[in-house]
Amino acid sequence: MGAAVELWDLQWDYGICSGIMGAAVGLWELQWDYESCNGIMGAAVGLWELQWDYGSCSYRFLFSFVYWYMFPLHQEIPSFQADQHLLKVLNASPDRRLHYVAVEGVVQPVGEPLASQFVPRCYGVIQKIATQEHWKVRNVSGLWVSKTTNAKETRSSVPFRLVQPGTYLSDISVKVESPLEASGDYLEQVHRRVRQVEDGLLDVVVQGLSGERLTAREESEEVLRVGSILTGYGEVVLEHGGVMRLQPPRDGRAYILLPGDHRSFIQRHESTAGMWKGLTALFGITGSTLLAAFVYSAVSKDSKDR
Repeated sequence: MGAAVELWDLQWDYGICSGIMGAAVGLWELQWDYESCNGIMGAAVGLWELQWDYGSCSYRFLFSFVYWYMFPLHQEIPSFQADQHLLKVLNASPDRRLHYVAVEGVVQPVGEPLASQFVPRCYGVIQKIATQEHWKVRNVSGLWVSKTTNAKETRSSVPFRLVQPGTYLSDISVKVESPLEASGDYLEQVHRRVRQVEDGLLDVVVQGLSGERLTAREESEEVLRVGSILTGYGEVVLEHGGVMRLQPPRDGRAYILLPGDHRSFIQRHESTAGMWKGLTALFGITGSTLLAAFVYSAVSKDSKDR
């Protein structure tokens, strides 16, 4: 009975991972009664509930992390475009500041944009160029294993702003502050090339003696293109002169830049969440079925021994 009470408490608390000690006590009490068939059946029911709640806890933990930490989507984040409406809201807000909102718009440089080093007529406001070398190294067993080394990465940016789609010459815009501090997969890969290294006879001999062989050099370039749609999640302030600025939140929440508009991101996120929820339920049911079969075989074996 004590085990039933403890596992019942676990059913209520395990979703927030606070019933672990109750489960330990309940299963310890079950250990004393395991010699009886009732104890075995109680253990079966309790472990089945524990397995079910473990899947629920894993699911809740995973999506709580995504919802509450990376993307606080459990709250209704106000969404704006870089237009006159956002300017009016800021003017009516205390200290002319919105602490955490989504702002979407078209990327436009303030001044000259960055030109791609590899793609003609490709311009951006943020540029990342990465290079690395691929080597084959002989280990202590005499086998050649792959290794990546000499990885280098450079990032460049120019000041840019977000404007309302379709109004490229509008005077109303939102300046994006400290974009390199933002998280999010907002860069587009515009170039990637892997150059294989051809070795001569002398190179093969030297590399065989040294135990290292350079096989390829890789280079890539990613940019945030001029004219692309971007959504920023952060704090928006209205400066003197009517200039709006998107910046990292002062309260420590995530500063995020994402490609596309806010609605498209929400739809992609909900679709992914639904897929993981279905997989979690499937694995939970499968695990519970296997566990029930194991306990049933243990009960049958115990009955035969008696």
